[in-house]
Amino acid sequence: MVLKRLLRFERHVCGFTSYFFLFLLTFVTILLTFLMKTSRVETRSLPALARCYPRSFTFYVAHPARSILTSSFFLLPFFCASAVTPQSEQASGITAIVQKAMKTEHLRAVIVKVTQGDKVVISQAFGESMTGVPATTAMRFPNGAVAFAYVSTLLMEFVDEYKVKLDDTIDRWMPTLPEANKVTLKMLANQTSGYPDFETDPAWLAAWSANPFHIWTFEERLKYAFARPVQFAPGTNWSYAHTNFMILGEILTKIGKKPLDTLLREKVLIPIGLKNTTASQTSDIPSPVLHAFDSERRGTLKIPPNIAFYEESSFWNAQWGTPMGANETTNIDDMATTAVKVGTGALLSKSSYQAMTAPNLLGFGHKQDNCAPSCFTQVNGYNYGIGVVRSGSWLLQNPLLGGYSATEAYLPSKKIAIAVAVTFAPEAFDSQGNYANSSDALFRSIGTYMAPDDPPPPVPEKG
Repeated sequence: MVLKRLLRFERHVCGFTSYFFLFLLTFVTILLTFLMKTSRVETRSLPALARCYPRSFTFYVAHPARSILTSSFFLLPFFCASAVTPQSEQASGITAIVQKAMKTEHLRAVIVKVTQGDKVVISQAFGESMTGVPATTAMRFPNGAVAFAYVSTLLMEFVDEYKVKLDDTIDRWMPTLPEANKVTLKMLANQTSGYPDFETDPAWLAAWSANPFHIWTFEERLKYAFARPVQFAPGTNWSYAHTNFMILGEILTKIGKKPLDTLLREKVLIPIGLKNTTASQTSDIPSPVLHAFDSERRGTLKIPPNIAFYEESSFWNAQWGTPMGANETTNIDDMATTAVKVGTGALLSKSSYQAMTAPNLLGFGHKQDNCAPSCFTQVNGYNYGIGVVRSGSWLLQNPLLGGYSATEAYLPSKKIAIAVAVTFAPEAFDSQGNYANSSDALFRSIGTYMAPDDPPPPVPEKG
C-alpha cells in the first residue's frame, strides 16, 4: 500500500514537473523569438526537422540567443517523454507471457490484442514476419474457422428473420446428399450430421500436399467427402467436419439469394464493424502480410528427419477449409472485434444467441473408430455450439492451418476479449512436421492472467 502511494505521488510530481518545464520552455521560446526578430537575424530551415515537427517551427543557428533556443528545442522531446504513460501492469504481465511462450513454443512472430470493455489492455506485435522484417499489428493473415462464426451468425439471422428454422432438413435445398431428409441445418452447424470430413481422407491429404496452392471447388471437396460412407446416423454423435460448413455455406447462398461473400459482408462483417476482413478464392492476402513458414509436408515429400525442411506457406490456398466465399484474411483488430461481437450476440436475438453459444452439447458424443480422432465426448474444456467453441465460460474459435495459428476468445461475464495470431520457427515442428496450436495455448495463459477466478480450462485430450 505504501509503495502504491509512493508510485502515485511520483507520477503526480513527474507529471507536474513535465508541464512546468513545457510552460517555461514555451515562454522562453516566445521571448527569444521576439529578441531575434528585433535583431534582424537570418533564419535557416532544415527539411529533415520539418518532417518531424510542425512546419512553422524555425530552426536558428549562429547567434547566442539562437543557441539557447536550439538547446531548448532539443530538450523538448526529453521533457515530453517524461509525461508519457508507462506500460500498464496488465500489459507488462501479458508481454512477459508472450515472451516466455515465444521461447518455449518456438514462435517466430506473435501479434496480440486484449481488451476489457472499452479499454485496450495491449495491442502489440513481437518477433519477425520475415527475416529482418518486424511483425506489426497491421499485418494480415488467414482467419480459417473464425469464418464459421460469421457463417453461423448469418444462419441465426435468417432464423430471426423467419426465413428458416434450425430443424429444417436440408433436402429442401440439396436433396441429393446422403440422409438429406434427416440432416438438419442445426446438425450441419453443430457438427452432428455424421458426414465424413474430406480433410481426413488420405487421398485428399495426398492431393493437397502435392499442390497446396490448388483452389478446391465445392464439387471436388464433395466428391472426396462422400467417397466414404456416412459415419453415424444424423444427430447420434459429434464429429468435427469441414464438410458440414462447406455444405451449409452453399445452402445459405440459396436462402439469401446472393453469393456467400456478399451475404457475409452485408449482413455480418460490416454490421459488426470489421474493416480489414476480406474474402478471396485465391491465395491473395492484402498488404501488409504476416508471413508464415511450415514443415507439415515433410512426410508427404518423404524428407528424412535429419534434413532441414522449412518452407514459406503464406500463400497456400486456404479455400479448402471454408465454404465457398468464406476464405478470408483479417488482422488482429478485427479478430478482437469479432471476439466481442460474436461473444455478445450483437446481431442476434436473445434466443438465437443462446442457441449459438450455450453448452447445449455438453456431455454429448463418444469415440468411434471410423471418425477418430474427430469424434469425442463434449466436455467443459471443449464443447461446440453453433459455429463457436465453448471452453469453460469462454467463447472462441482457434484455427490452425498452413503455418498459422490464430485464436479469438471472449469471456462475457468480464467483457474480456483476447485475440492472438502466431507463426512458427523451425524448432516448433517435430520430425513428422506436426506442430501445436500455440495461439490457443497462449490465449489460455493470457486468459488465466486476466481472469484468474474464471480461467479457460485445459484442452482435453481427443481420440
